[in-house]
Amino acid sequence: MTAAERPDPAALRDLAVALAREGAGLARDMRRGGIEVADTKTSAVDVVTEADRAVEDLLRRRIAEHRPDDAVLGEEGDDRPGTSGVRWIVDPIDGTVNYLYGLADCAVSVAVEVDGDVVAGAVVAIWTGLTYAAAAGAGSTRDGVPLAVRPVPPLAERLVLTGFGYQREVREHQAACLAALLPEVRDIRRMGSCALDLCHVAEGAADGYVEAGPQPWDHSAGGLVLREAGGRFGVLRGRHTAEAEPADVVVVGSPAAGWDEFVTALESAGFLEPVHA
Repeated sequence: MTAAERPDPAALRDLAVALAREGAGLARDMRRGGIEVADTKTSAVDVVTEADRAVEDLLRRRIAEHRPDDAVLGEEGDDRPGTSGVRWIVDPIDGTVNYLYGLADCAVSVAVEVDGDVVAGAVVAIWTGLTYAAAAGAGSTRDGVPLAVRPVPPLAERLVLTGFGYQREVREHQAACLAALLPEVRDIRRMGSCALDLCHVAEGAADGYVEAGPQPWDHSAGGLVLREAGGRFGVLRGRHTAEAEPADVVVVGSPAAGWDEFVTALESAGFLEPVHA
């Protein structure tokens, strides 16, 4: 794709925002009528609701209407190939367990890649409609207000967000890593949505995020929001142990200025394969 052919990231962001807001509205409406578990995926606690499927179907239809030549990668449906060099990455409900229970942190996440690079994204909180958005080179916003990460405190004063996988052996490994990390930081929070956790770091509501196992639909939009707010985001290699084989993928985010110290702490805690030795 030539530079002249590349779509405008700001225009893609605006469309992502519109789609994510519509999806969040549908999820809210369906939850008011009562939602039950429709299926499970990797384990009995990794649930899917009818709203997950309905919201993803809506997002896929809208993308096809607006940009029929684009590819789509979604959490609940089959990949759709495209011919334009543009791919949409959608998570209809990030934080499905929170959504099922009516808890706060759940969102619709929509990201857009061009030639493999994420250039636009939106994360919309389902209950409130709070909207995080970003376009490559244009910064990130929360309800239109520009975002910036917090100044970096010493490691011992950092609030770290995390999440847990759905398979027993991965959880056991994560718990051991967190037990090692906790004495080194201010505190740890588990909110329940990767996309929103990354946005929380972007808005200065936390100092770091780490989780083993999130997939592109979980982190693509939130990762861009964080980067455009002055943060750094990476998908790194997790550490394997003799007792368990945790997910290879570990998603990490922090203010850019605090990245190296945070990654070193995660290596020491056992989250990551050491690369600074």
